[in-house]
Amino acid sequence: MAQQLTAKEPNAEQIAEQKLYKQMGVTDAEYDQVCGFLGRKPNYVEIGVFSVMWSEHCSYKNSKPVLRKFPVTGPRVLMGPGEGAGIVDIGDNQAVVFKIESHNHPSAIEPFQGAATGVGGIIRDIFSMGARPIAVLNSLRFGNLKNDRVKYLFEHVVSGIAGYGNCIGIPTVGGEVMFDESYEGNPLVNAMCVGLIDHDKIQKGVAKGVGNPVFYVGPATGRDGIHGATFASEELTAESEAKRPAVQVGDPFMEKLVLEACLDLINSGIVLGIQDMGAAGLTCSSAEMASKAGNGMELYLDEVPQREEGMTPYEMMLSESQERMLFVVEPKDEAQAKAIFERWGLHCAKVGKVTNDGALKLFHKGELVADMPVTALVDEVPVYNKPSQVPAYYLANAEVDTNRYAEVTDLNDALKKVLASPTVASKEWVYNQYDYMVRTSTAVRPGSDAAVVTIQDSRKALSMSTDCNGRFVYLDPEVGGKIAVAEAARNNVCSGGEPLAITDNLNFGSPEKPDIFWQLEKAADGISEACRKLDTPVIGGNVSLYNENSKGAIYPTPVIGMVGLVHDTDHITTQAFKKEGDVIILLGDTKAELGGSEFQYVLHGVTEGRPPQIDLDVEKKLLSTVLGGIQKGLVASAHDLSDGGLAVALAESCISGNLGAQVDFSTDLRNDIALFSESQSRILLSASPEKAEALKQWISEQGVPYQQLGQVQGTELHIHINAKPVIQSPVEQLQKVWKDAIPCLMK
Repeated sequence: MAQQLTAKEPNAEQIAEQKLYKQMGVTDAEYDQVCGFLGRKPNYVEIGVFSVMWSEHCSYKNSKPVLRKFPVTGPRVLMGPGEGAGIVDIGDNQAVVFKIESHNHPSAIEPFQGAATGVGGIIRDIFSMGARPIAVLNSLRFGNLKNDRVKYLFEHVVSGIAGYGNCIGIPTVGGEVMFDESYEGNPLVNAMCVGLIDHDKIQKGVAKGVGNPVFYVGPATGRDGIHGATFASEELTAESEAKRPAVQVGDPFMEKLVLEACLDLINSGIVLGIQDMGAAGLTCSSAEMASKAGNGMELYLDEVPQREEGMTPYEMMLSESQERMLFVVEPKDEAQAKAIFERWGLHCAKVGKVTNDGALKLFHKGELVADMPVTALVDEVPVYNKPSQVPAYYLANAEVDTNRYAEVTDLNDALKKVLASPTVASKEWVYNQYDYMVRTSTAVRPGSDAAVVTIQDSRKALSMSTDCNGRFVYLDPEVGGKIAVAEAARNNVCSGGEPLAITDNLNFGSPEKPDIFWQLEKAADGISEACRKLDTPVIGGNVSLYNENSKGAIYPTPVIGMVGLVHDTDHITTQAFKKEGDVIILLGDTKAELGGSEFQYVLHGVTEGRPPQIDLDVEKKLLSTVLGGIQKGLVASAHDLSDGGLAVALAESCISGNLGAQVDFSTDLRNDIALFSESQSRILLSASPEKAEALKQWISEQGVPYQQLGQVQGTELHIHINAKPVIQSPVEQLQKVWKDAIPCLMK
């Protein structure tokens, strides 16, 4: 076979003799497999294509055995894992489309562009399915905010998210941010997008019809992002800074044009298959589209729009330049497709055709420069069952008594310290940079339990949240995995939404380490069990491994993105106390559980022991009870108890409503434990006096334990335990501590 090589590209013999493939993340055994598939040694272009397609980021070769544990079907699921995004039916011929993905390593090196292009990529996943994106969320993790480098990363990641989302005109409506030394040097930047679609507009990334033309649309291809998928599939090191060119550069104005033009194209009914050029760029989109159709594809690389001189086939195939799409139509529809894109000022280039030989063939300057079986690239990727081992720290933590700490008696001060912790503190500094009201459909803004976006010409709305407590998952991955799903469900229910399904982003350390792979396995077990129990199947997601720093792996952080259906906009609920005299009710049992809590971290400077335990049957009953109470019109406010426990939940509901509260909590626990324990399956409700009795009767009928705590009143938060005062603080003072914490640290 002829090989078109440049002077700087080694030939097949040199690649083999010098083992140059190892620089691309390909092992000796994998190289031998590639040779077997080809029946010869691969040239530079081919080994480059195999290296990205077989990277963890594209192939999930280390995580597939774990992902198979997840429940992926359900009566509402229209599209599960395997396409650009999952799709769930919400009735009336409508469906919700959503997915979450990571851009961790690029954001560690070039935080603004890393975060911005993460947002752009997940938006393309949604509109490539034919859906109109309606909301963006994120889940972020950083180190200690007193560290200058962490401040820099935090500031520029948030700017990148804001810059892209605000320009493209999609509201950034929610998310979460957590700070812990575990994430120093390796921040987590997970972006989620939610879209709406009619059933008959659903698209797939499939190259149908032998002989049909393959079109490229979007900006010209450059040298940015080359080997981005490989970069995301290895640990960050001191040398990673040198890989700054691997970070892509985004253009949200271009993405807006591509989005609208692609939706016009889809609405025309002529599209046979469409997919975005995300990880691994032109390589992944062409190979995957051909594979899904059982076909092959020829690409004529001279026709690929190029913005730089002298680009090689290797560079064009591996570039991850942004805002690009690949699609297939019939020959008779070429002119119509081009006309649609011309209306939006976009060039639409014919770069290939669908074939029936099952091969991905690349032509450049009249010569065949690569010839690879599509099944080898996509379907026959090596899958590894990595060794798994229980970590020593996990065994040691079983012996830790998390209630052994000396009692904290100044609980006013303790509450202020926890409220000032950046993980708990107000995230207004973050979300005030986002345009969360564009499109005017945001019903619940960032800062409550879940965001809510209304559906035009309908009484329905969608609730949505991202959740995970990495400390819990670290201390017990299986329990922490369950809690992540349960907390997401509680947040959606507290906003009036019926939980529908989840998308997950599994952020873990290196799977080469048996103790890290054990964390991944056990967390997946917990997530799977919770999803089955709560009827929230996994419809898609992302795996981000090799998240490590000089001290070791990050805390295992399987972020859960959940969407719920608000059946009637009258059911939309927020955490804010609404008016004086409303009755405050706590559902669920409070236990002595400080392991992994914010109180343990802030007041005692440790993360140790076991996390709170969770009974999923209890959780399911709690969720149905609260949702039922909301749908009956009995609930004025609802707030999940999570970081900071009861004390923080009360303070946040007071701050949000600009009202005080008089509370008397009956308990056998020590005061500090009672207020700051993070026991699961607890929700704080308020109800008007005339509805409180009906609400309590409903709760009793469902068999859920509850306690009437007091009432909304005044301008101060008064908390008594067993009739003795323990906290008395003006809400205005608590609000100042809570709101000023992050801005003060960022000065």
